[in-house]
Amino acid sequence: MSAVPALVMAAHGTRSARGERVLADLRDLVRRARPGHRVELAYLEISSPRLADVLPAIRGPVVVVPMLLAGGYHVHIDLPAVIAASGAEAVTGRPLGPHALLTGLLARRLAAAGLRPADAVVLGAAGSSDPAALDDVRAAARLLSVRLSRPVTTAFASAGTPTVGDALARLRRGPATRVALASYLLAPGFFHDRLRGSGADVVADALGADPDLAALVWERFDEAARVGSAGTTPSITRRPVLGQV
Repeated sequence: MSAVPALVMAAHGTRSARGERVLADLRDLVRRARPGHRVELAYLEISSPRLADVLPAIRGPVVVVPMLLAGGYHVHIDLPAVIAASGAEAVTGRPLGPHALLTGLLARRLAAAGLRPADAVVLGAAGSSDPAALDDVRAAARLLSVRLSRPVTTAFASAGTPTVGDALARLRRGPATRVALASYLLAPGFFHDRLRGSGADVVADALGADPDLAALVWERFDEAARVGSAGTTPSITRRPVLGQV
């Protein structure tokens, strides 16, 4: 990549208008972090603009950063297919998680929701049929456990075990008087609504538009751009367990 690449933030898509606003706010934070750098937000499906339409409209090199917290079908199948079909001069960054910046943000969201020292903690994620993606979430839970100095149970709102309901039921049989649920989701929407309705005593907000999350987007961009300038393709299939890169 000889020219400075544009950054395209590739999100999954949501039917939640509030979720779309949060992602747009995050895009604006990313833009403000590096004035003058081209930054676009696009979606794989449901929302607009679609990634398939945005990529062909950009002249020159592009770094696509998945707005996803773990690997899985969208990262390994959908995203490469859209990029290949677009003909864009693009490289793809790694998913956002797991990462220490996300750990700090999760801890702040729990604190704002009223986390107490004696609460049991669950990290609730959407889930995936890809075992490696589930491992990514478990790695994020281990990072949060270290940060909070207490066990953190991983649970999934869709594919993956244990389910959020099963995790809550098990923890309620233990000594903790309350169960707090951390939302390992970028924005409000279908899966966050499931977490809200899970019956947990405390449910933290989704990660949302935050300067630390914007900084992480640029970190993934810089990593991919360096690899792209070397003429190779960055790996997005496996990461170190703790992912603090």
